[in-house]
Amino acid sequence: MAIKSIEDLFLHELSDIYSAEKQLTRALPRLARASSSPKLAQAFESHLEETNGQVERIDKIVEKLDLKLKRIKCAAMEGLVDESREIIDSIEKGALRDAALIVGAQKVEHYEIASYGGLCALARQIGYDEAVPLLTDTLEEEKNADKKLTSIAEQGGGNERAGEEGEGGKG
Repeated sequence: MAIKSIEDLFLHELSDIYSAEKQLTRALPRLARASSSPKLAQAFESHLEETNGQVERIDKIVEKLDLKLKRIKCAAMEGLVDESREIIDSIEKGALRDAALIVGAQKVEHYEIASYGGLCALARQIGYDEAVPLLTDTLEEEKNADKKLTSIAEQGGGNERAGEEGEGGKG
């Protein structure tokens, strides 16, 4: 897609984050199953519900602004999802894997925060006033999800200390 205007950039970024959110709806159930901490699994499950709502918000924006999303694949989210697969495949289920999943999930949240923050700014600049509150709601949800992950991480991922596993209780 050739980007020649601010409107083209907005549509490209909206199409990209739509792809990212759709990829995330497929990845989050896998992350929940891969978690050993019930608290972390619940966080992934509740974020899946939020993500489905975020996809619906994008659909509303498309409808309100009479846009047609481009069929693109978000390469950044694809890479982040691949990283989560590598974590699941290479780290035994337990506190250490949970810690790694939290780090990976926070990378996702930070990507989404940057994307939605940029989309909010673009929408304001273009005058897409109908889109701003919807994008802002999603931006706030992403920030809250990041805070929740930080809280879980600071509490040990909902598990005993990750460093104690496999080290004879040292840590």
